Amino acid sequence: MPQPRLAIVCTHPIQYYAPVFRAMAESGRIELRVFYTYAQAASDQVFDPGFGSSFKWDIPLLEGYHYQFVPNVAVKPGLDHFGGLNTPTLTREIDTWQPDAVLVYTWNSRAHLDALRYFKGRVPVLFRGDSTLLDHRAWPRALLRRLFLTWVYHHVDKAIAVGTHNREYFAWCGIPRRRISIAPHSVDTVRFSSDQNGHQSIAEQWRRDLGIDPAAIVILFAGKLQAKKNPFLLLEAFTRLRDASHLVFVGNGELEHELTARAKGIAGVHFLPFQNQSIMPAVYRMSDVFVLPSQGPEETWGLALNEAMASGRAVIASTKVGGAIDLIRPGENGWIFESGNLQALATVLRKAIGLGRSGLLAMGQTAQADGVHWSSAESARLIMDAVLLDA
Repeated sequence: MPQPRLAIVCTHPIQYYAPVFRAMAESGRIELRVFYTYAQAASDQVFDPGFGSSFKWDIPLLEGYHYQFVPNVAVKPGLDHFGGLNTPTLTREIDTWQPDAVLVYTWNSRAHLDALRYFKGRVPVLFRGDSTLLDHRAWPRALLRRLFLTWVYHHVDKAIAVGTHNREYFAWCGIPRRRISIAPHSVDTVRFSSDQNGHQSIAEQWRRDLGIDPAAIVILFAGKLQAKKNPFLLLEAFTRLRDASHLVFVGNGELEHELTARAKGIAGVHFLPFQNQSIMPAVYRMSDVFVLPSQGPEETWGLALNEAMASGRAVIASTKVGGAIDLIRPGENGWIFESGNLQALATVLRKAIGLGRSGLLAMGQTAQADGVHWSSAESARLIMDAVLLDA
C-alpha cells in the first residue's frame, strides 16, 4: 500500500522546521514534499528585519527531505507584507504531485491564503501557526479581527497547534476543539543537548575571555535586541542585584547602541554579537540561567527557551512569552514572572542566584530532561498522527 502523500506549504527553509521535515521523511509513515513559496531564499540567504541584514544559517536546512521552490513573482518580494509572496503556479504544482493532504504554514500572505482557499474541499487541509491571544487589542479591532480570522480558518479542516495559548487562539477563531490537535513547537534537541563538538569547552573559554570568575553565576539573554524582547528590563533588574553575578547579552538589533550606552559603567555586563546556529549550544552553556523578558507584541512562543533547556540551562520567562506556560514548571526547571514587572524579575533573579551554580545546574538538567517532550521527533510524530487521521 503506498504511503499517504503530504504536501507542505512553507515560506522558506527555517532552522526550527527543517529537522521536523527530516524526521517526517525518515519515518516511513508518509511521503513528504515541501513547497517553498519564497523562491528568493533558495540560496538560504534571507533578510531579517530584526537584525537589519541578510544572513545564512550555518546548519543544513534542505537535507533529508524532498522540496521545491515555487516561483514568487511578487513586485516587492518579502516575508513582512501580505503581497510579498505571489506564486501563481503553486496550486498547479501541488496538484501535479497529487497529495492526499495539504499542510499550510501561516496564512498571512497572498500565496498561502490562496492555497487554503483552493484546496478546501479538494483534499484535507491542515494548518500550522503559533499565534496567541496574549496581546491586548481594543475591542472594536479585536471584533473585526475575530470576524476576519473566522473566515480565514473556515478554509481549514484541522489546526495543529504548537501549545496551550495557540490552541486557545484557534478555538477563539472558531475552529471546533475536536478539530484542533497539538504538536509541540520544537528545536533539534539532539543537536543542543550533545557536546560532541566541545561546546562546554568553548563556553568556558568565552567566560575566561570575558574575565568571568569560574565560580560566578552568568545570566544570559540571546536574541534580537528589539523592543518586544524588552532587554532594558533585564538590564535594570540586574543593576538591582548588587552581587558578583554577570549578565551577558548575545545578539544585535535596533536597540543595540542604546542598550550598550545604558550598560556603560555597570560592572559585570558583557556584549557579544550575533552567533550562528552551529555555535548556539556553546552560547547557552556559557550561562547558568537564560532569561527571556519579552513584553511583546507577537512573542508567540520564544523558541530560545527550548534551545536553552535542551542545552541544560534553567530558564526565566515573562508571561508574554507564549511558550512559557507549556515549557516552564516554576521552581523545577525555571520561573515565570509578570511581564514588565521590574520587581518581579529582580525577585526571580535573586532566587536563581540563591541556588548557586550547582543548584542551577541541577535545575538545568531537569529542563534538559523535559526536552524529550519538545523534540523535533516528537513534533514530527504528532503532526503525522494528525495528518494520517485526515488523509
